[in-house]
Amino acid sequence: MPHLFFSLVLSCQSMIEQPQPKKAQNRLLAIGDIHADLEATKEVLILAGIINKNHTWIAKNTILVQTGDLTDRGPDGNGTLKFIQQLELDAPKHNSKLITLIGNHESMNLMGDWRYVSQEDVKDFGGLEKRKSAFSKEGIWREWFLTHDTVKKVGNTVFVHGGISEEYAKLGIENINLQVKNALISRSKAEILSSNGPLWYRGYLKNEESIACKELSRALKLLDAKRMVVGHTTQRDGQIAYRCNGALIGIDTGISSHYGKNLSVLDLTSDDARAIYIGKNTDIPDPS
Repeated sequence: MPHLFFSLVLSCQSMIEQPQPKKAQNRLLAIGDIHADLEATKEVLILAGIINKNHTWIAKNTILVQTGDLTDRGPDGNGTLKFIQQLELDAPKHNSKLITLIGNHESMNLMGDWRYVSQEDVKDFGGLEKRKSAFSKEGIWREWFLTHDTVKKVGNTVFVHGGISEEYAKLGIENINLQVKNALISRSKAEILSSNGPLWYRGYLKNEESIACKELSRALKLLDAKRMVVGHTTQRDGQIAYRCNGALIGIDTGISSHYGKNLSVLDLTSDDARAIYIGKNTDIPDPS
């Protein structure tokens, strides 16, 4: 009996001392502006490992953030939106999630500003009246876009289309999302939809870096985040940009053919930033 007792004790100790398997870490990926280019969208998602060659979602335990500007400039507005909408529905089947944010071009369309709509895009909707109807009150795409946010925070990273200035960071993420949504619903020329608002702000990538980094540091502190990822400001070299020791990352590399079809994916899994391109990966500094 004593031998049995000690055997049980040793067995229990062994079980306690065994390292427990770590919980699977979700992959965190992001892509920038795709501007109504369905072919380029599919290619960049294959590069990311999100979809297969049959264009169906395959990525498990993955969060993908798309930072807005699904529409305008390109030829496939309706087709691209339908494709993204379907992926949003398919992702949860693989314990994954697609987060699509509102960009300035979504805002423009919802406000009736069609300056950057291509003729091919109008044809993709089946004509001008059908396209107008889709973005008008109770239109299919107007209703869909209004279910989406402007800003999303995942872990220590804040994602937004243009950028969150210090002024708007004071509002907090929830209030920014609410104010943008209310302005789009009412079609009011609210200040939050202006060039200084989160859909349009370019200061972090355009201002002198020393000035931009100081403002960014204050904004991130207000948002309780370490990093901000933005689209909107196209990097003409086709490379993902970073400033402020990686605290600011710009992922609009011109994925659509309109800008050169520069495919890129940002990988932020485990807070380790990497740029993924065709045939190569590049490390990006991580803010402390």
